[in-house]
Formats: sequence, C-alpha cells, structure tokens
Amino acid sequence: MTKVLFATAEAAPFYKTGGLGDVSDALPRALHQAGTTIRVVLPYYAQLMPMRFQRQLTDLCHFDVQVGDHWAYCGIKTLTLAGVTYYLIDNLDYFGRPGMYGYWDDGERFAFFQLAICELMTHVDYIPDVLHLNDWHTAFIPVLLAEKYYWVSAYRKIKTVLTIHNLQFQGIYDPIILDSLFRIGCQTFTETGIEFYGQVNFLKGGINFADAVNTVSPSYAAEIQTPAFGERLDGVLRANAGKLHGIMNGIDMKRYDPATDPDLVAAYSAQDLTPKAIDKVALQQAVGLPVAKVPVLAVVSRLTRQKGMDLLLDALDDFLKMSSAQVIVLGTGDPVLEAAFKTFQTAYPQQVAAQIKFDVQLAQQLYAGSDLFLMPSAFEPSGLSQMMAMRYGTLPLVHLVGGLKDTVQPYNHYTGAGTGFGFDDYRPAVLRKVMCQALRVYQEQPAIWQQLQQQAMTQDFGWAQSAAKYQALYQQLCGLDGGAL
Repeated sequence: MTKVLFATAEAAPFYKTGGLGDVSDALPRALHQAGTTIRVVLPYYAQLMPMRFQRQLTDLCHFDVQVGDHWAYCGIKTLTLAGVTYYLIDNLDYFGRPGMYGYWDDGERFAFFQLAICELMTHVDYIPDVLHLNDWHTAFIPVLLAEKYYWVSAYRKIKTVLTIHNLQFQGIYDPIILDSLFRIGCQTFTETGIEFYGQVNFLKGGINFADAVNTVSPSYAAEIQTPAFGERLDGVLRANAGKLHGIMNGIDMKRYDPATDPDLVAAYSAQDLTPKAIDKVALQQAVGLPVAKVPVLAVVSRLTRQKGMDLLLDALDDFLKMSSAQVIVLGTGDPVLEAAFKTFQTAYPQQVAAQIKFDVQLAQQLYAGSDLFLMPSAFEPSGLSQMMAMRYGTLPLVHLVGGLKDTVQPYNHYTGAGTGFGFDDYRPAVLRKVMCQALRVYQEQPAIWQQLQQQAMTQDFGWAQSAAKYQALYQQLCGLDGGAL
C-alpha cells in the first residue's frame, strides 16, 4: 500500500474557509479507512486553532528553513485524530495571525510553507511514495523537488499529485521571488515552466511539474481546458491533458443524515418524509417568515458572483411578483450583494429572509426545512451543498456546470427520472423559468415531487468512492495496478 503525505493550507476540524478545508478533513480520513498510510501537513495558525486541539498538540521537532537570505524558525507540532497523523508547521511570524489569507506577504508565507514541507520529510522520517498537493499554496513543491532538492536521493522516487480545487486562485508573483525566496535560478522561468505573462505562477508550475493533476469533478476537468473556464491556463491544461483527471468530491453521509441530525427539530428519512413539514415550520419561525404552506427556496452560499448570486438577484423580483414562494438566503460575501438581498427582504418582508451571517446550525435547518435549494453558480469545481441538500430531500436547482452537472440529474417529466432541476443557458430569465417549472411540479404533482425527493435522498455521495479513485491514481503513479479511475 502506498504512503501518502497530504499537504494543504487548511483542514477542518481545525480551521477552514471553504471546500478545501472540508476535503482536507474528509479525504485523508476516508483514505486511512480504506487502508492507505496517510499523514497530513498544514500550517499552525496559532490564533485560529480551537483550544480542544491545542491541548492535544505535542512538539515533535524544530529546524531552520532558508527563505531567501535569512533563516526562519520551523517548529513541527503533531497530533493524531481519527487515526490520521497531522504535522503542523509552526512559525508565528508567518502563521500567528488572525486570518489565514489576504496578507501582503502571502507569497513569502506560502513559499516558507512549501520549503518547510520539503525539509520536513527527512526530519520526521516520513518519505512518502506520493506527495498529494492542494491548490496554489503547495503547487510549487514539484518545482522545488526538481530544481532545489534534486540532490536528496530519498526524494527522487516521490510522485506528486496536484489537486485543483478552484482554478481562479493561482499564486502569481514577481519573478524576483525565485532568488529572494526560493534561491533557485531562472531556468524554469519559461512558457513551458512557471512563467505567466511575465510573472511566476505557482499553480502553473504545479500543473507542468506534477506527475498527475486532478480537479474535484470530472466535468470541471474538461471545462478548464476551454477559454471560458480556463482562467488563462486552458492552454497549459490542454498541453497536460494526458495527466489530468477528474475525481468527484464526496460528503460525510453520517453527518448529513436527516434521520440522525441533532440540529433538526424532527427526524425523517426517505421512507417517511412526513416530519419534514415540521422542520419547515421551525425554519419559517427561525427566520421570521410567516408560517404558511408555500414553497420555500433556500440559498446557503458565499454571496459572490462565482456562486451566481448576481444572476439570482436579477431573476428574483419578477419571480416574487408571480409567486407566493418564500426565499431564504444564508451567507456572507460581497457587500454589494449582501445589501441587495437585504433590500429584497425590505421590499418583500413576507417572502424573503436575508440571513447575512455564518450559522452552521441554521444551515442544517435550511437543508432540512426547504423544498428547493438554489445553486446557480457561474462555475463550480465540485460543490458540496447540492449533495447535502439532496440528502435532506430538498431538491437542488443548479446551473449545469462542473460538479453540479456531475451530481444533479435534472427531472425528466417523460420518465420520472431525476434528483433535481437544472439549466444550461446562464441568463436570469432562464433561471426564473426553471424556478417556476420546479414550483409547478411541487404544487401540482406532489407524488412526482416525493418520488424525486426519494431518488435524491438515496444517492450515494460518500467519500469511499472518491478515496478508491485516489488510491487507484496513487498506485498507477507508483507502477502498481491501480485499477480504473
């Protein structure tokens, strides 16, 4: 069985900002349960680590890392959780801050992180068969292994996998960093290397130098090879298409189960959906909407254009005028979009509730108490919320891109097949039309609606399937028979 070191900038349950943190929690656990020897390395954000984990940390070792012309302290803390060993890179100058990202020196912070990972492997005596990297924060490591650590014989057999969770974020910096941070020459600063419009691009370096690259859904792997979704790296991705894979993310099927979810007022299942109506009433009361037997549409999302919130706003006014439906929005993000949803709440107080906050318990209540879950993302590498909504019998209405296309089967009124609703044409009028079509099914064909709910709730989105595909990829890279991806 392969030995894996999983490198990430964040991981739940310690800290997360989005899908990367969720995947970095669930995937290593699933791989461990499937028999893979796996350890995880991530920064030690001292101010963000919950106290219950702080108490479990032990100091393993420390050493200095050369960052440009100076040496930086690197402490290694460790703990084991659910059978997975974690290494946390400790340097208060770089990671002892109130946030994870968004600092003027992020380039240097994550340059240090990547250099520290390269040094770590010998200090903790864990030389993996596969180094699994995630997003731009760790994407430069294959370049470092080739250009800076080529002399370390123990590293020569290491295979590298780079997972792209969101192509938008690439880590683009002035080429001076090659010397001022990494102390490597300019031989890789080429169009086929790390050069990107005169800058250094960490993610491009990873794509070109890693042994395998994958995205978190099959459709997104295809989409990013086109100019529409490729974020100016589509040519690089097409050139590397032979090593590009798409492996769908999963969700925790035990955590997201309406039969056992402690955040719900009433438990229910695909076999007995009746108590879901109780959760709907509790949701309406929780957000201050009238308790009424009307369709409830929910949004749990970052309020950004990428998530299609501008499209939804453009469709919402006419939709509310022609419908008695209630719309509940939970999330934070772009202040302009936040204010727009608040404006709708003021204009339609009986129909709209704008919950501009982060609230895990309310999110669970929305998954359970709503009828339709809106996810009109402009692009979506994987998406998790649509899978969570389906587990609760809340049918997703999605823009058919990326992971949304791979997980939601649009309702076919001829055959009765489907687990939700979808649209291809990214225009407000089209979104509004599909919302109205979904409500007609809900109001006029309750038996069909319940059939769709049951079909959605019985889908298997567990991590075991994803873990098996990653295991197959690891084994193929190591020259073993990994089976089909």
